[in-house]
This record gives sequence, C-alpha cells and structure tokens, in this order.
Amino acid sequence: MNDNERGQALGNFLRKRRNRLSPMDVGLPSGVRRRTPGLRREEVAQLANVGTSWYMWLEQGRDIQPSVQVLESLALALRLSPNERRHLFLLAKQSLPPNSSPPEEIISPTLRQVLHDLGTTPAYVLGRRWDFLAWNKVANEVFILSEPSPPHDYNMIWRIFTDPAAKAFFRDWEQIARAVIAEFHIARTRYEGNASFEGLLEDLKRVSPEFCQLWANYEASSSLGGEKEMDHPVFGYLEFKHITLQAPEDPDVKVMIYTPNTATRAKLKKYFEDDTVSAVVNPR
Repeated sequence: MNDNERGQALGNFLRKRRNRLSPMDVGLPSGVRRRTPGLRREEVAQLANVGTSWYMWLEQGRDIQPSVQVLESLALALRLSPNERRHLFLLAKQSLPPNSSPPEEIISPTLRQVLHDLGTTPAYVLGRRWDFLAWNKVANEVFILSEPSPPHDYNMIWRIFTDPAAKAFFRDWEQIARAVIAEFHIARTRYEGNASFEGLLEDLKRVSPEFCQLWANYEASSSLGGEKEMDHPVFGYLEFKHITLQAPEDPDVKVMIYTPNTATRAKLKKYFEDDTVSAVVNPR
C-alpha cells in the first residue's frame, strides 16, 4: 500500500472497531438513544485522551502519524485483541513495542474441540512463555504433560533443560534446544520487564549450564517443524512430522501438532482403541 491507501485502511480499521463497541462495554453511560451503533468519535477520543478533531482526521485517513503512546491508548480504548493491536501498529507504520503486562491467556472452546478432534494425533497449546496451556490425551501420554515439574510446573523450556530424561527422549535434543532458545529470545523481547519471564530466565541460568551457553550464543531462529524422532519409555521408537500453528485470536499462543507416521499411528491407535481421547486444560 502507498501512504494514502494505508491511511484509508487505518481509518476504516478504527471506524469498524469503534462501531462494534457500546458505551457499556467501556464503562460510559449510554445516554440518549443513538441513531447508529457503536461509540461516537468524541467518546473514543475521550477514552484515548486525544483531541476529537485529531481523531476524526485519523479516521478520515488524513496524513497523520500517531505516536506509539497514542496507538497504545487507542488500542486500550477500543479493547483491541493482541492480533488487532499488531495490525493497528502495522497500519500506522510503527514498531510494536514490548507488552510488559500481557492479557490473560484463555483457551477457547473451539481450540479445545480442535485438540479433541485430532484423535490419536498428539497436540498441545503453548502460551507466550512456553507454558503448556492445554493438550489432548494422546499428547499427555506421549509427552507426560500432566506431571508438574517444580518450580515451573508446566513450562516446556524448563523441562527441556532440567529434566534428565529429556535428552534420552528426544533424539534431536540439541537441535530442539537451539530452536527453542531462539524463539524464547524473541518472546522475552516482546515482554521485556515481565516478572514471570525474568523469573523463569534466572532460574534456568542458575540450574542449567547448557541453557546459559545457548542463551548467550543463540543463533537466528530456525524452524521448530519437520520430523521428530523419540525413544519413548512405553511406546518405544516414535516418529512424527511436526508443525507449529498460531492461534488466530492470540498470535503469541502456539498450537503444536505431531502427525505420526504409519508405524507410530498404529502403536497409538492400539493403545487408545478402548479409551476416550479428550482435551485437557492446564489445571494451574
């Protein structure tokens, strides 16, 4: 898009988000009967602490360059989701700043149903800090997710670097560890200053020399997908093709799906043939 098209797109985006909100949604009195749905421009300007005329020009697509602080105020005023916040900054040609106070991570009923419907295909959901948020029953049996690992009970990175069985379990442990480190660097930058991230990071540095080495010398992010080979204590040798997807309502939430090859699927089907496969949400 050229600058004019981008300005028009930004204005349309703000107008649509304004129209979907009611005064009650943002704690304002409804007042007299309204001829059109949604908030008025002056109400959004009030909530975002900007001038009404300036906000009107922004919706009209005029050549205005809002600052990062103003965009953050607009995102809060319009109750934007994390994905919508990203889109707002993209349209305004501003870099997305770190979010030190991220919203609560919620697993939607639809995503839970997806995990359930995958049947004997292991799948789980990771949060922004790489915590296991939800999983299906097959994933629990394959990766033993429901057993807590104190003090970061359900954190994937903590388990990779502190569980003695992890290296024996993953045949490509070092490749996985390097890829996870690279991705975690990016996540931590997005939420710089967040106490939860910093606490996990300090604990990992304290107990894992390998983490310290890889953290200090991490390489560019490499794909977490591809083939995964495992030596499982119950199932024996397992082989999967792995893919990582983003949850549409929150791009920081990742859905990890492990599609088994023919021999692995046969093992899992035999194990679960008389059992009910279901989706489980992290009990934390």
